[in-house]
Amino acid sequence: MQNIIDELENKASEQDFWNDSENSQKVLKKMKLLKDKLGKFNELQAIYEDVQIMIELSNESNDLTMISEVEEGLKKYKKDFMSLKMETLFTGKYDANNAIISLHAGAGGTEAQDWCEMLLRMYTRWGEAHGYAVSLIDTLDGEEAGIKSAVIELTGENAYGYLKGEHGVHRLVRISPFDSAGRRHTSFASIEVMPEIEDDMEIDIKSDDLKVDTFRSGGAGGQHVNKTESAIRITHVPTGVVVSCQTERSQIQNRETCMKMLKSKLFELKQRENVEKISDLKGVQLDIAWGSQIRSYVFCPYTMVKDHRTSYEESAVDKVMDGEIDNFLNSKLADDFNKNK
Repeated sequence: MQNIIDELENKASEQDFWNDSENSQKVLKKMKLLKDKLGKFNELQAIYEDVQIMIELSNESNDLTMISEVEEGLKKYKKDFMSLKMETLFTGKYDANNAIISLHAGAGGTEAQDWCEMLLRMYTRWGEAHGYAVSLIDTLDGEEAGIKSAVIELTGENAYGYLKGEHGVHRLVRISPFDSAGRRHTSFASIEVMPEIEDDMEIDIKSDDLKVDTFRSGGAGGQHVNKTESAIRITHVPTGVVVSCQTERSQIQNRETCMKMLKSKLFELKQRENVEKISDLKGVQLDIAWGSQIRSYVFCPYTMVKDHRTSYEESAVDKVMDGEIDNFLNSKLADDFNKNK
């Protein structure tokens, strides 16, 4: 790997390197990815050697006070090892890309909208804990509580690779805080995960196929956001796909973000419907209700989170809602890898 990095660095130092800016960016991106991978491996090796030295010193001096340090070192080694191991499963072309997550409340009214907001918090906390920059692109508040929909972007290496398996319907079972009778409710929310597409050649969107609307932003954002029609909504007429953005200060910025999301969404649909041309897309109809869930989160009468595709489950539902979803992500990655062998 170091040999490849050296070759790329030599290429980047050539006088005509920046003559082709598009190719230059690709070389620099590849070089950064390889350096990051090599850095993670070297760090893992250093942790292993440190733990080994501590064990040897402890044995030689019969010093039991080092046991806690050894345990901490082994814990970190195991965590970093599993993370690096999972990265070897990223074989998709866009696995290294940023991820755009769209959340939509389904059947269940206010309860479902609250559930949608809980999932937004879960993915936000997971992203922040793993060093990703999490940006809120769009949100639509519920009438009483929660949100009807939201779009966030997680920026960083392998964001899409980790999160692509979260695409689907997520089901909640709990005693509803909005039910005065204290009854148990079942609610649903759908998650769409798309890679951020940077290559304009991948998706060709005709301007004649777009319907662009401007509107006044709502919710948080300051006086400027609410006084001007800076928010943008773009409809791709042939497929009915709709994207919107209201978090930037100008129409131009919001339009650029919308086009980025539209490109990613059409690419994802194209991949899922297995067609060659965008014109062949018919959009996607997703029933956000019973029977279509990929994962269930049960708060009552017992606590359990279960992925129905891999059968992996955990009982610590509160930790999962705080963003500790690595085991679910990893089990889906491993399952997909084994199926594609």
